[in-house]
Amino acid sequence: MAALAQKLSTRLGAAFAAHGLPEHLGQVQGSDRPDLAPFQCNGALAAARLAKKNPRDIAAQIAADLDGDPLIASTSIAGPGFLNLIPSAAAYADQANALMDDARTGAGAVQTPEKLVIDFGGPNVAKPMHVGHLRSSVIGDALQRLGRFVGHEVISDIHLGDWGLQMGHLITQLQDEQPDLCYFDERYSGPWPTEPPVNIDDLSRMYPAAAAAAKADEARMKRSRRATAELQAGREGYLVLLRHFIAVSRKALEQDFDALGVHFDLWKGESDVNPLIPAMIEDFKKRGVTEESQGALIIRVAREDDKKEQPPLILVSSEGSALYGTTDLATIVDRNQNIGQDRILYVVDQRQSQHFEQVFRAAAKAGLMAEDRLEHIGFGTVNGKDGKPFKTREGGVMRLSDLMTMAKTAARARMDEAGIGQDMDEATRSDVARMVGLAAIKFADLRNQRLTNYVFDMDRFTAFEGKTGPYLLYAAVRIKSILRKAADKGLSGGKILPHSAEEKALVLALDGFDGAVHGAWSKRAPHILCEHVFELAQAFSRFYAACPILPEKDDAIRASRLSLAELTLRQLETALGLLGLETPERM
Repeated sequence: MAALAQKLSTRLGAAFAAHGLPEHLGQVQGSDRPDLAPFQCNGALAAARLAKKNPRDIAAQIAADLDGDPLIASTSIAGPGFLNLIPSAAAYADQANALMDDARTGAGAVQTPEKLVIDFGGPNVAKPMHVGHLRSSVIGDALQRLGRFVGHEVISDIHLGDWGLQMGHLITQLQDEQPDLCYFDERYSGPWPTEPPVNIDDLSRMYPAAAAAAKADEARMKRSRRATAELQAGREGYLVLLRHFIAVSRKALEQDFDALGVHFDLWKGESDVNPLIPAMIEDFKKRGVTEESQGALIIRVAREDDKKEQPPLILVSSEGSALYGTTDLATIVDRNQNIGQDRILYVVDQRQSQHFEQVFRAAAKAGLMAEDRLEHIGFGTVNGKDGKPFKTREGGVMRLSDLMTMAKTAARARMDEAGIGQDMDEATRSDVARMVGLAAIKFADLRNQRLTNYVFDMDRFTAFEGKTGPYLLYAAVRIKSILRKAADKGLSGGKILPHSAEEKALVLALDGFDGAVHGAWSKRAPHILCEHVFELAQAFSRFYAACPILPEKDDAIRASRLSLAELTLRQLETALGLLGLETPERM
């Protein structure tokens, strides 16, 4: 359904066209001076240049043509020719009731749906999730929810880091600790154990120990590299170990992602596409995509108009190893074969921008996918109050599970301070604290413009006042309480008849949902939807303060306001769900 601004734009466009002027000059937008009117049109200024007339005269002509239009209560001209527009009472009522009747409260779908892959999360096998994975996970999940909501077919892929030197480190470390395991006996041919020889705590300990040892001892590093090469060459015992490492890691990762409310369609890793690499490289060679340089096989991606040097993508190093770029290209090959996507979005730290520039150019040069069908959705870092990447008090990288526990504890403390949930049983109260803590973390991340860094501040994030996740949950829960009390009294909603300024402002806030959803999706910018949700919650708060609902004696007005409350709740919960936030029933 069209928003009120769109309907007004159509009317004004027709008025401009009637005077022989371009229809697009009738574009209506939210007013810069809402104290004068909620909408404005600036087309008369551009029209004046085309018609060589005074812009105020043109604005006056357009205003005269709109006189008596059922959508418009009044028009006025400000400054050099800005046309201010106040919608009619009928326009407000019709728009509000149309939103109420729409299952999606005004949010439409895209006209041309696509099949999309969203590549996000990207944790590594054997390494616990940490705060550095937060942004990719939260932003990627919001985008997959938004993409599906607007009508695209979305396949999300976690793209596990399960290949390369880190696997060699783990294999050699395990061999040092348990040398008698069958995986290290080249003569052993099975059957292989079904139970892993390690758990996630073992892996979390082993990797840093092995990496440190290899860094300090070149002989140790050579062992890891040799083990990596043997794994990649197909040594069966090492491949079985790899599957164990992946299974153990995935179980732990699923627990972290479940706690974060994030889910994936695919759990593919770099190892899944390794078999495709030899044939892909041979194909590139035959088609003249590659060249040799200093013993390495490369794809040149530099262009004459580049403003800064663009190094080539190295397909095979001088030591014979495939690199990250190689795996990324093979992953596109795999997705082309098994998914047939129209577009791929990579939700990865902005610091990887040059890498993706190389990969995208190489993919286009090799004919895998058009460059404009590959998008790097970069983002800034989560910093501590010192402005540096967020660390624990001890200076280490904070585990995501510890962060979630901290958020729940902080949320519980805030609830206790505010006297929230005192009448709940312990299990319910604990679950509400979980939801509040999760909302605090996720909304604090998503409300920021994606490319900016932000400072992690748990006290600010868990506040029930201001632009925070807990504030939004509380706003939704308060409306639920109003509607429950109304139901207990046998009261129900009816036709929406907005009369007061606060009611009309709430209708306009609700009417902005479609623009916020599509703006957030098309710009890959969840903060746009966050802004809408916060403004909607504030608009309802002002409405609730000025317009009694349950105490209202007039049946029609009370029913109208109940419907406005119900509509607001539906849109709030829909929007919060798109951001990955759960809403409690009570607080």
